[in-house]
Amino acid sequence: MLVLLPPSEGKASSGRGAPLKPESLSLPGLAEARAAVLDELVELCAADEEKAREVLGLSEGLRGEVAKNAELRTAGARPAGEIYTGVLYDALGLATLDAAARERAGSSLLVFSGLWGAVRVTDRIPSYRCSMGVKLPGLGALGAHWRGAMASVLPEAAGDGLVLDLRSSAYVSAWKPKGEVAARTATVRVLHAPTRKVVSHFNKATKGRIVRSLLEAGAEPGSPAELVEALRDLRYVVEEGGKAGALDVLVDEVH
Repeated sequence: MLVLLPPSEGKASSGRGAPLKPESLSLPGLAEARAAVLDELVELCAADEEKAREVLGLSEGLRGEVAKNAELRTAGARPAGEIYTGVLYDALGLATLDAAARERAGSSLLVFSGLWGAVRVTDRIPSYRCSMGVKLPGLGALGAHWRGAMASVLPEAAGDGLVLDLRSSAYVSAWKPKGEVAARTATVRVLHAPTRKVVSHFNKATKGRIVRSLLEAGAEPGSPAELVEALRDLRYVVEEGGKAGALDVLVDEVH
C-alpha cells in the first residue's frame, strides 16, 4: 500500500542536525527536478526578499520564511515526519507509533511537496516554505514542473498494491494515477453523517487517524474494495462514492 499525503503549511524548525544531502532522498528519479527547484528557490530568497515574499505568497508576518529558504543548503535536516506538523500529522502521530507501525510508515507514506516533489517520512529535509501552487519566475508553475518526472517515477513507487490518495487538490496536479494504477487508487472524503456535508478541520484529523489505524493494524488492502473492508473492520463507517475508488467516511462529531 502506498499512501499519498499533502504536506503541512506550518513546519517544525530544522534544528541543529546535519544539513540536507539531496542524494540521500528517496525516489532518486526526482533528483534533477528537485535540484532545479532548490537552486531557484534559494537564489530567489537570497537575492530579493520582497520579490520572494510576493512569489511565495507570504504575508508580512511570514517574512522570516524567506530567510529560512535562503539557507536551505546549510540548515539542519530532520526526518520529514518530524518537519511536517498540523492537524493531519498531529492525528497521525508518527512519533507515538510502535516500532512495527513506524517501519510500515517509512515504506508506505509519501508526502508531496512543491520543493521536493515527494519524500518519504524518513527522508531528512530542512524546514522550508514553498507550496505546490507557487509559480517560480524561471521554472513556472510547480505543479506542471513536477509532472514529467513524477510520470516516470511514481508508477514504480506505487508497486502493485493499493494507492490511497489523501492529497489536497494543489498536490494532485503534480501526478494523477493513470491506467492500471488508477484502477487500484482510492480517494477519501470525510462527511458529517447527519448532514452529509464535507467537513474541513475534521477532514484532516480523520484522514490522519485513518492512516494511523491502518498502520497499527498492519493492513495491506490491495484494492479500494479491500480498503472498504479494512476500514469497516477498524470501526469506520464507510460508503462507496459515485466514482470508482471514491470512498466516503462518515463521522458523527465535528471537532
